[in-house]
Amino acid sequence: MIFKKHHKVKFLILGAGPSGLSLAHALLSLGHNTSDIVLLEKEMVPGGLCRSEIIDNAPLDIGGGHFLEANNKKALNFLFKFMPEDEWQLFDRISKIQIHGMEIDHPLEANLWQLPRHLQIGYLESIAQAGCVVNKPHPHSFSEWVIWKFGVDIANQYLLPYNRKIFSMDLSQLGTYWLHKLPNVSFKDTLLSCLESRPTGQLSAHGRFFYPKKYGYGEVWRRMGGQLGDMLHLNCPIKTIDPVKRVVNNKWSASYIINTIPWTLWTSYCNMPLEIQKLIYQLKNVSINVDYVPQTLQNKSHWIYNPDESIAHHRLLLRSNFTNSGRGYWTETNSNRSHPTTGQRFTNEFAYPVNTLDKPKAIRGILEWASNHQIIGLGRWGKWEHMNSDVAVSEALDLASKLSGL
Repeated sequence: MIFKKHHKVKFLILGAGPSGLSLAHALLSLGHNTSDIVLLEKEMVPGGLCRSEIIDNAPLDIGGGHFLEANNKKALNFLFKFMPEDEWQLFDRISKIQIHGMEIDHPLEANLWQLPRHLQIGYLESIAQAGCVVNKPHPHSFSEWVIWKFGVDIANQYLLPYNRKIFSMDLSQLGTYWLHKLPNVSFKDTLLSCLESRPTGQLSAHGRFFYPKKYGYGEVWRRMGGQLGDMLHLNCPIKTIDPVKRVVNNKWSASYIINTIPWTLWTSYCNMPLEIQKLIYQLKNVSINVDYVPQTLQNKSHWIYNPDESIAHHRLLLRSNFTNSGRGYWTETNSNRSHPTTGQRFTNEFAYPVNTLDKPKAIRGILEWASNHQIIGLGRWGKWEHMNSDVAVSEALDLASKLSGL
């Protein structure tokens, strides 16, 4: 019998999206050798969900709308090393919600004053009766929580139908543990907003954001990948994983495997205990289609949310308003809701991890099993969390420091 000699590395990173690329560069900056690190990426271009392509003579982000949060200084300082700040443009976000035949600034609860007075009164009355305002117990399912937090009107007119469009599933299957991302809302703030005709309260992420002046968002990740040289193996899909020996594709042997790809793919790569397979089968994800429309809308928004369930897409990204050379826009639609198209479409099977009620227990068990084999989950898919790219970068930097101390 002939035994194949494996290439031994210290860190074998699966996936060259923002998490994997950032981890590799962070490890290098902490003094690790290029021979210590290998990244495997199935696509021909690095960047994962943040990749861009030139469509109709301008960049289009094929994984949907991704922007660089302006308030995360840790991530900014790191990424500006690869794509200097003067190559980015800073925007004050303009995002709208199409509702009641109008376009209202996002978030809705901070901008009810833009609606006709009779609609404002209805929303205010429902907020005053919301469970969090009248001190009702905190519910544990998403649907009940939205009503408890925002009142019946905002829930039924906007948040529930919008989320039904994104997830295309029974929302009672979702938990509430991830809702810290939603801004706080109070009856006092909302009433003051309506009385003074101005937004109040806490704004959500991307209130200000950076976007490349000449390129799509994928450019920074492409540059990061290019600087890794032979450490990055593109067009290299995972075929087999031995989690005990930490051997991948029967070629690379690692001291640590860092996983940034979906755990649901692992069941076809390796043998694992039945109880871990059962936990993996509990994980759910959403597939999103990104469709390009060449028509340029006479609208100053960067993106627009639409909760109308008679319309397939849930969001429009008006690239003509954040790319200097772009025209038209693209839509994001749950793949189960998409209609056939003859236009340009990009399908992202793994777009959003779904925060089901049983996900925390499932991912906790998976990560514990992995950790026992010196396999570490990182990023959106390694942790099965819907995190923005700046958060993925920050967590990769933290993990690099931890790994360097081992």
